[in-house]
Amino acid sequence: LHLVESGGGFVQPGGSLRLSCKYSEESAVGWFRQAAGQEREFVSAINSNGGSTRYSDSVKGRFTISRDNARNTIYLQMNSLRPEDTAVYYCSRMSATLNIRLGSWGQGTQVTVSS
Repeated sequence: LHLVESGGGFVQPGGSLRLSCKYSEESAVGWFRQAAGQEREFVSAINSNGGSTRYSDSVKGRFTISRDNARNTIYLQMNSLRPEDTAVYYCSRMSATLNIRLGSWGQGTQVTVSS
């Protein structure tokens, strides 16, 4: 499974961004992020048909994960962004139960939230 992230950028606090993860074959997929000097952490995941999702407590209610299998793309809509959301965001293949990462990392996409 090959995944390519895109959509990152610079945004002010309270703003929004939508990340995309284009995949080569249908699978459960998760988003992770890694801030400078910190460990990579789970953000959100979605199963292969989009019927099940998971979120970390830190993004619940602000981020929404979705997928368009016709376009082979997973989206992460990020609203009400905060400076602490600044990180490199990665997508990776997940288990069907959405709690185990199975895939390797792509190049990631940088999100910077700052005034």
